[in-house]
Amino acid sequence: MWAGSQFEFRSPVRVGDEVERTSTIADVSIKKGRTGKLVFVKVQHELRCNGLSEPAIVEFHDIVYREAKRPDDMEPPPQVLALGAAWQREIVPDDVLLFRYSALTFNGHRIHYDRKYVTEVEGYPGLIVHGPLIATLLMDLVRRNAPDATVEAFRFKAVRPTFDLNPFQVNGQLQNDGTTVKLWAQDHEGWLTMDAVATLRGA
Repeated sequence: MWAGSQFEFRSPVRVGDEVERTSTIADVSIKKGRTGKLVFVKVQHELRCNGLSEPAIVEFHDIVYREAKRPDDMEPPPQVLALGAAWQREIVPDDVLLFRYSALTFNGHRIHYDRKYVTEVEGYPGLIVHGPLIATLLMDLVRRNAPDATVEAFRFKAVRPTFDLNPFQVNGQLQNDGTTVKLWAQDHEGWLTMDAVATLRGA
């Protein structure tokens, strides 16, 4: 499962640039959770443009490997979400959106596009909306509401799965410091599904 990511945008990546990505396993840890053994892997990705030594983008990608889901597994309790969003957008997920995002990101996991598999084998009620898709929509919310801003850093953490059965909402609130944007996603019941923060480059 894609648990979250932390990005640093150090310099622009432009159309036509030759980009090289280097990926390194930064850390591996094993923990015991309510659903059994969990393996946490942190991968560091560095993207360099046109042969430069300094990376343009640095990402830390958090991955969780867990034992197969059992029928009696208890889902974690939902979290209360923040209120007072200045920016809001409702998203209606469907099979086409999820299939296209899977294709765009070369993600072959059937939980995002094969309804028979995800409901009968994995035991979920519907197709699972990609965590990175929700994160992309949160970043897009910043672009829509602060089009002239430059994002310096972005981090997100998946909190609860989102299914394609109902609309969900992405939210944002610029903080008083003028450079921090609190972002979050909520499901149709109002529960927090993703928590994120974008840092804007100061003037």
